[in-house]
Amino acid sequence: MDTTVQSWERREVGSFFHTFSDLASLREDGPAIVEKGEGAYIVDTAGKRYFEGNSGLWNMTLGFSETRLAEVAARQYAEFPGYHTFFGRNSKPTVALAERMIALAPVPMSRVFFTNSGSDANESAIKLLWMMWAAEGQPQRRKLLTRKNAYHGATVMAAALTAKDYNRAFGLPSAEIVTLDCPHSWRNALPGESDEEYSARLASRLEQQIIAEGPETIAGMFAEPIMGAGGVIVPPHGYFRMIQPVLKRYGIPLVADEVICGFGRSGNLWGSQTVGLEPAIIVASKSMSAGYFPMGAVMLSADIDKRATAASEMWEEFPHGYTTGGHPVGCAISLEAIRIITEEGVLDNIRKVGPLFQAGLRKLAEHPMVGEARGVGLMGALEMVADKKTKTAHAAEYRVGDRIAKAARDLGFIIRPLGASVVLAPPFISTQEQIEALLDVLQRILDDVHSGICKHAA
Repeated sequence: MDTTVQSWERREVGSFFHTFSDLASLREDGPAIVEKGEGAYIVDTAGKRYFEGNSGLWNMTLGFSETRLAEVAARQYAEFPGYHTFFGRNSKPTVALAERMIALAPVPMSRVFFTNSGSDANESAIKLLWMMWAAEGQPQRRKLLTRKNAYHGATVMAAALTAKDYNRAFGLPSAEIVTLDCPHSWRNALPGESDEEYSARLASRLEQQIIAEGPETIAGMFAEPIMGAGGVIVPPHGYFRMIQPVLKRYGIPLVADEVICGFGRSGNLWGSQTVGLEPAIIVASKSMSAGYFPMGAVMLSADIDKRATAASEMWEEFPHGYTTGGHPVGCAISLEAIRIITEEGVLDNIRKVGPLFQAGLRKLAEHPMVGEARGVGLMGALEMVADKKTKTAHAAEYRVGDRIAKAARDLGFIIRPLGASVVLAPPFISTQEQIEALLDVLQRILDDVHSGICKHAA
């Protein structure tokens, strides 16, 4: 075995503490050290090449070797390598990116400020809402509406909004979080209930919860247009059309978490356009820089901008921000990434290969082990079941998602296990041939894993 590979693995195990990783499996399987990228592929230190079927963490949408982004970064580093946006100061790329994002917004937006990630962008939106309501004489408006299986980040309040069981490890969520139904029709709709009927029921339940909590205590609602880390949950038809009037009736701002969906993932530039969402605040990250720089953004409607500005004047400033928020290099990279996506045929490519990808997933739904195939654009998931009729999951001991992901990795494909599901989010530059290869290998793996489970059960 190559001693260099062994050396890197030993060094990693001895020095690095992994986040969001199964540490027991990591001890058993060892880490994977990635050395370089080639388009939609990554290459490890052993020289093995993998198709990155999850675009890293949804974010490396233009692949791993887009030289135009590297060149933009080098030019900006040479001209003006870093600064901040405190005390009224700014840089040209930061202003230009703000203008570009406002111009491209799915609904009219007034102004934008930048953060370092989706997590702290959501955290920023929470603080802004709390400050705004307090300044308007309603400091009791602290509660935040979220949905079961949502993912909004890893900072304290963004994690509190993330309605996942693992956040109990941190004593979250707090009493200020109100968790609503997950809009997953396959799993939660009543027998014979149509999408419209299910959406209407969810809207009715939302209003009931608002009344029970007290609308005068609620600061806002956070929602991903399409749930990403929750398993690519596409809301039923009519869902946002029906819940938005309820929120407006009680003066509750809706925050669209576009961290995963924004800039093309769903086949439209914004997930809000795909599902009919009209937010008061938009949070963005990931694809806005194609993963080439840590970037996040909070976009404000004219109403929120006016109210937040008035609230800030009470303190003689908006008392929030990040040292590297609006970093000139990150903004220059993001401007170029957005230009490539919108002007160089990348969005068109998503619309070309996305239907092929979705049709292939729906075909895999015929497999005896697949309960549901779901998704839109270049985001999708397969949920495995032991019984298709009852939708019963396999016993936890089978670790079905992990087995599928490991088998894919052995064959040179990276996919993400998520409980009983596997999640896929290919890069925006993926070709038809690459999508077909990914679907073909999934078919083979499903056959092999299903056969193995049947033999074990026998």
